[in-house]
Amino acid sequence: MDALYGVRMVGPLAPHAQGFAEELIRLGFTTFSARGQLGMAMCLSRWLTGAGLDLAVLTDAAVDSFLAARRAAGYTAFLTPKALRPLLGYLRGLGVAPDAAPAATPSGVEELLDRFRCYLLVERGVRDKVAGGYFALVRPFVDQVGADRLVLGQLSAGEVSAFLVAESRRLTPKTTQRTATALRSLLRLWYLEGVVSSPLAEAVPKIANRRPGLPLALPPVQVTALLASCDLATSAGLRDRAILTPLSRLGLRAGEVAGLRLDDIDWRVGQLTVRGKGNRVDQLPLPVEAGSILGRICGRVGPPWPWTGRCSSASRPRTGV
Repeated sequence: MDALYGVRMVGPLAPHAQGFAEELIRLGFTTFSARGQLGMAMCLSRWLTGAGLDLAVLTDAAVDSFLAARRAAGYTAFLTPKALRPLLGYLRGLGVAPDAAPAATPSGVEELLDRFRCYLLVERGVRDKVAGGYFALVRPFVDQVGADRLVLGQLSAGEVSAFLVAESRRLTPKTTQRTATALRSLLRLWYLEGVVSSPLAEAVPKIANRRPGLPLALPPVQVTALLASCDLATSAGLRDRAILTPLSRLGLRAGEVAGLRLDDIDWRVGQLTVRGKGNRVDQLPLPVEAGSILGRICGRVGPPWPWTGRCSSASRPRTGV
């Protein structure tokens, strides 16, 4: 048959290719997406031909076998049953493919988790991706405590904290923090629904995630290269150099440099007033290099103060970093 969107269909799906392409247009698929769907249908048709099968045996088990073969062949897209929904829906609507198997009755655990997902999406208004992340994080806890309401009603604070402590041994501190947040949300829902008899969300311990030590400094060669990258012949280069020089030579924080004003510079004595965290004010000696570049950007030429001694960040009279 003629190619559709650049895809030439052969095998048992060939008679239905034109109708499927029209169905994709009706469903609002873009040209790019429709080409991908037809390409996947072409692969399925060839797989059916190779296996000696027709559309009448395109059951869920056959779909799983096709997807397994597709993954084994190295494909990286259209690897889940969800990708086949448009095609299978079209074929089942025509009556040429068997209907999907009835969904299994959800277990108590699945029911609890589904209610939690709905609570996050509807009541809390979180995005679907965030809800999926919370869902995955609390699943081990729900699997552990079971779905028997009688058992859940006897759930204790010690069991809650013990679960999180055990999880912290295998998870990173950041993921453990997210697990604690998800667990609190789940336990709040259970308390509102009467699944648990006490507000166990308060029993979830807080997880510290402090960064060890101080941030690492750039090697001197990188600092030199960074300063040299500023084009002092342009106003933007002067501005960048005026920002980078106090950062590198005086060890100032970004917020301290951003807060500098002209009145903070005492040109005569070569001194800089720095306002830091907690309304802290420090007087720092201004190195010649830093003063010169600040003077240039202020429209001055050369260091406008009589003091010409050298100063480095090592002489900074501050104990904090």
